[in-house]
Amino acid sequence: MNLASIAHVFSTLLLITGMSLVLPALCALLYGGNDLPALLVSAVAISGCGLVLRLFFRRFTELSFREGIIVAASAWVIISALSTLPFLIHGSIASFTDAFFEMMSGYTTTGASILTDIEALPHGLLFWRSQTHLLGGMGFLTLTLIFLPHGMGGLRIFRAESSPGQVITREKFVARNRDAMIWLWAIYLGLNASQTLLLLLGGMDLYDALCTAFGTVSTSGYSPKNASIGHYDSAFIDWVVIIFMVLGGTTFLLHYQLLHGRFRSIAGNTEFRWYLVLLLVFCGAVSLNLWSTGTYDTFAEALRFGSFQVISLLTTTGYVTADYEIWPQAAQMFLFTVCFIGACAGSTTSGIKVVHYVILGKYLYSAVKKIYVQPLSVISVRLDGRPVERSVIDLAVCYFVANIFMVVAGGCIMVLSDRVDYLTAMSAVIASLMNIGPGFGAVGPTENFAFISDFGKWFLSFNMLVGRLEMFSVLVIFFPAFWRR
Repeated sequence: MNLASIAHVFSTLLLITGMSLVLPALCALLYGGNDLPALLVSAVAISGCGLVLRLFFRRFTELSFREGIIVAASAWVIISALSTLPFLIHGSIASFTDAFFEMMSGYTTTGASILTDIEALPHGLLFWRSQTHLLGGMGFLTLTLIFLPHGMGGLRIFRAESSPGQVITREKFVARNRDAMIWLWAIYLGLNASQTLLLLLGGMDLYDALCTAFGTVSTSGYSPKNASIGHYDSAFIDWVVIIFMVLGGTTFLLHYQLLHGRFRSIAGNTEFRWYLVLLLVFCGAVSLNLWSTGTYDTFAEALRFGSFQVISLLTTTGYVTADYEIWPQAAQMFLFTVCFIGACAGSTTSGIKVVHYVILGKYLYSAVKKIYVQPLSVISVRLDGRPVERSVIDLAVCYFVANIFMVVAGGCIMVLSDRVDYLTAMSAVIASLMNIGPGFGAVGPTENFAFISDFGKWFLSFNMLVGRLEMFSVLVIFFPAFWRR
């Protein structure tokens, strides 16, 4: 095990995390909150740990894929644990379990919260809470890789943190790994800046605009307001958030190609076409149901609120503008369904992903055709005009089955551990594993996760990590063969 290089990666990660506390500290200073000492002490403590590690482990050599998996899995846990310091020192979240749940939810872009009164927290701590979305949305290990030497070690860490869908679609920006990471972050920050400007035009102040943009482009869902986006009661703000949720759910390779004028690549992307089709179908179905049942007086209102909730859940963002649990049962069923979809691979979203459904659908069609229509034919599954390898199809099938198994098994565990109803139990696991945030039942859009037991919070935190690292990078460490030479 290359412990020296692993420690070097962690030193870089700790330094980045410590320095990122500067912005929340400035925010606390600007608003005159009593959270400034907690933020400064935390920044010094985390940065100090990073400096000590860097002092003793300066050299970075190549990492194996196993070491990349270990770094990817453990980094999220360690950084989430250290990021609880501002809340624990300040006392706004007294329990380490609660603080860890909040930070893991922030970094994994889940958006599930244990806070019963979000607006009671000082501005600096709330900004830090939202900033975890900014860092975690693109994957903070991708930011760390910019500061590491070139080589396969960094690529292996990136692959360990990436979606299986990116393996399927063979996404690649540029030849050099570091340049790819720089492009990713440039596009990501550019989208955040663009949305912030539009929200300012819509009447938000800079603080709320930044926090909202952090939670939108990263498809995360933390808002500085108790009522989420519904607090602003603005159609303009709702549609701005809708647009950037869709953009956040789009693979960043397409953003890169759009900037370089490669419009044919966008039009020819199968996953993106199906992503838009699914959005249109579910938004239309929910909106028509809300209008026809008289839930909203006009179709424009039904379209605004229906589309917002559909896109928020499908892209695993988790923002809300309405209590969808009082909507008609048909609308709720559509919303429950989109929780299992997710957006595009290579985006900031989690979930099963559209590309896996596309491959599964094509595989099912080809299998039925071969068995019942053309038994002697050789029928291949194709994606974007290229044949899909059998190993890739197996990966898509395994990924889908693993997600469904985790939801069912997790729901059973939550029912037994917290004695909640089955809808709440299943929904809590889905909201955590798919990194959505709000769910149904006692964890619905107007509720939170504060009532969950300590065991339940640790279990759901584990599900958040598994969902954010796309299942296999976490589960593989439980295989004995993984640790053998």
